[in-house]
Amino acid sequence: MNRVNEASIKEAHRRQMQKKAVGVDGITKAEYGEKLDENIADLIARMKRFSYKPQPVRRVYIPKANGKLRPLGIPAYEDRLVQSVMAGLLTDIYEERFLDCTYGFRPDRNAHQVVRFINQTIMTKKVNYVLEADIKGFFDNVNHDWMMKFLEHDIADKNFLRYVKRFLIAGIMEGTERKESDKGTPQGGQISPVLANVYLHYVLDLWYEKVIRSRCKGEVYYVRYADDFLMLFQYENEARKVMEALKPRLGKFGLEVAEDKTRILPIGRFKGTKDEFDFLGFTFFNTHTRGGKYRLGVRTSKKKLKAKKQTVKKWLHDNMHKPIATTMQTIERALQGHFNYYGVNGNLAQIYKFWKYVKYTYYKVLNKRHQKRSMRYKTYLRIWNYYVTEPHLTKDIWNWKPTLV
Repeated sequence: MNRVNEASIKEAHRRQMQKKAVGVDGITKAEYGEKLDENIADLIARMKRFSYKPQPVRRVYIPKANGKLRPLGIPAYEDRLVQSVMAGLLTDIYEERFLDCTYGFRPDRNAHQVVRFINQTIMTKKVNYVLEADIKGFFDNVNHDWMMKFLEHDIADKNFLRYVKRFLIAGIMEGTERKESDKGTPQGGQISPVLANVYLHYVLDLWYEKVIRSRCKGEVYYVRYADDFLMLFQYENEARKVMEALKPRLGKFGLEVAEDKTRILPIGRFKGTKDEFDFLGFTFFNTHTRGGKYRLGVRTSKKKLKAKKQTVKKWLHDNMHKPIATTMQTIERALQGHFNYYGVNGNLAQIYKFWKYVKYTYYKVLNKRHQKRSMRYKTYLRIWNYYVTEPHLTKDIWNWKPTLV
């Protein structure tokens, strides 16, 4: 806890983004920084007296691709600073303990490494079946008692643990109503991602490493990104045994399998099926090269693509009266972000389709804007080509990287 000091809090303040949404205190980075030294000195004094208590997080809801809403917790500014420092300390403690099969919310690890791992494992190993599983409302159902037991296993500093617990039970503000938080860790808090990884490290990762691998006679592989995970099996009966064992395993720690999103499907070079599965916004499916050899196909998920198209269409209509140059620059940035994520080997056709959709949708929007005098397509094309670059691949998932072994 001595590392949560004036210097580390100041550094956390420096790293905060200027335009972050405010918590229940209504304080922004700029306002807190007006009397920075005084505010931090007072915070540290209260922490040493143990009179510092985190304020409830302000809960907001953001739309998901499936039309539902995802709850997001926004901490008060001072709490965000303390969480930031404590999250960094937890990362220092657990990075050497976490297993190589996990990727979400970890330094120098990303979703594309997971996509490459899935591609290489199914292509080169004896994989015939995929167990696709989902944890129902994971962040809302983390059991606080189990969380503290897991942390106590690795951390001796009682004061540090005391403040972790205070953040867990700080409560939630929905409008003017305060709700107790007797379980869960609110998404949006800077300490939540690493706490989620700690929880699932003990609940799932070590269970796979110590139990599942030893009990399976065939090959078995596991990968997790945040609370999303897959298990890859050689034998179907072993996949079914693990799926049945998964329910009581999660139940022991207050978690539940989402039945409608959990299944076993055949896939791989020995299974010529048309089954496919989605993971991290990509769809994986059996296909072949032009020469007839087996290849695992990877493309943008139809569900994600549909949601992105709807978002683009709405944004273009809402902003149709902005200057064309400004809109084109925004489109270029958005498309580059899309290419940076979805531009993996074998997915060029899909990102090209999205690029064309944006291109033609904006042309239609402009002609609605100029109803009396439509813009000629040749003129539009000249403007488009000036601002917007062609689709291109950005991530190599076909070449194996030693760091992923």
